[in-house]
Amino acid sequence: MGMFITGYWPVWAPIRKQVETTGNQQKSDFSKGSVPGNILRLALPMTFAQLINVLYSVIDRMYIGHIPDAAANALTGIGLTFPIISIVSAFANLFGTGGAPLFSIERGRRENQRAEKIMGNTFAMLLCTGVLLTIVILLIKKPLLYLFGASDITYPYADSYLTIYLCGSVFVMTGLGMNPFINAQGFGRMGMMTVLLGAVVNIVLDPVFIFVFDMGVAGAALATVIAQFASAAWAISFLTGKRALLKLRICHMKIQFSLVKRITGLGTSGFIMNITNSLVQIVCNSTLQIFGGDLYVGVMTVLNSVREIVMTPVSGVTSATQPVLGFNYGAGEYRRVRSGIKFMSFVCMVYTVVTWLILLLFPTFFIQIFSSDPALTQACVPSMHIYFFGYFMMSLQMAGQSTAVGLGRSKQAIFFSLLRKAIIVVPLTLLLPRVFGLGVTGVFLAEPISNFIGGTACYVTMLLTIWKELKKKESQKESCPLPTPPKL
Repeated sequence: MGMFITGYWPVWAPIRKQVETTGNQQKSDFSKGSVPGNILRLALPMTFAQLINVLYSVIDRMYIGHIPDAAANALTGIGLTFPIISIVSAFANLFGTGGAPLFSIERGRRENQRAEKIMGNTFAMLLCTGVLLTIVILLIKKPLLYLFGASDITYPYADSYLTIYLCGSVFVMTGLGMNPFINAQGFGRMGMMTVLLGAVVNIVLDPVFIFVFDMGVAGAALATVIAQFASAAWAISFLTGKRALLKLRICHMKIQFSLVKRITGLGTSGFIMNITNSLVQIVCNSTLQIFGGDLYVGVMTVLNSVREIVMTPVSGVTSATQPVLGFNYGAGEYRRVRSGIKFMSFVCMVYTVVTWLILLLFPTFFIQIFSSDPALTQACVPSMHIYFFGYFMMSLQMAGQSTAVGLGRSKQAIFFSLLRKAIIVVPLTLLLPRVFGLGVTGVFLAEPISNFIGGTACYVTMLLTIWKELKKKESQKESCPLPTPPKL
């Protein structure tokens, strides 16, 4: 029997390979099967992957928040680096979340070569931008950190962490920016492995570098850089390997400005979301430094950390929905696009309502994950109640904006990215503590107000524009048996 199998292997191997390839293509054809099933098949590993990705920085804070004799100041110092880290992530999203939806739409149209060119141009821009960002931020980091609310006590911690982190920013950008192309081909588990590998490395190395080698915050940063290198290497290896349906090829990395324009145009909403997050963190930290000092900058660090964790499932579902929406839109399956929007909205709303109630009832549990300092905990509890009030309204913002991104509506996505953060949160953060004399309470109150206004405006606009247009296209398709795929 062994000789039989060996002798006929050259005959059966191509057939086996063809069957495997066909199976992968069918799994990646989002116009087939249940729409919720397609979304969940991507969402479960993507949510887990994003949760692991959050652990990169969260684990650092958990360990740093328990450093003997310096926990509060070290944690506050790390919090001061958030705006700059958000800027690095913003540029990864500019190209990654801009390129991946376009990639999905072209796959839906069966324009595979053009899809590969989009992926190649995205990779080239990630590399170039990563190098440039590293150089520029290293040159101006000191004035930036003081501008963002650093004091002479907390600056050394922030400087130590940021300097090492920036040396690995190219790895951060390529890992974050290229992983959406793995997910867009239907390989949700492989996308999960990209960040799982890095998280495991980070979890193992953090306590070794921080406590065993007594490197403190520098050790946390070094562990993160090594972990991000592992994630980036995994993503690139997969996209250039045999299992990828569409591959990352050197011949497609020559920058074409027409493609880059489309990629950045669509990715600008994700970019602005990260940049405005950075802006909000800067304004919050500097205002809290005035009205509450280092203690309340530390409170905001804890609240941001909790928000990153609890927001991950919403981000996972919306991110998983985008390639499904884009593929079906490119294939002219408008009824399936509407089904995807409904499912995403329902899941996000239910989850955020439950999460809000849990945070309301058990705030201390989440706070003490990051710090056991009694003064910090005492200040955090009332601040958390205010900050997360009406948290469920954020799901409407995420669902409406993700729909716009998934269907290539860059201008609509950009506007609502700006509306909630830049137009609502930043002015309120500056005005409420001063004009109404609310002090630090005013800073934390700005977030729920923006959730109600921004979330309602974003979702209602989506219903009045995108949803209405999809119904119209659906009716036209029913009266025309051979529709032409829509052009962006």
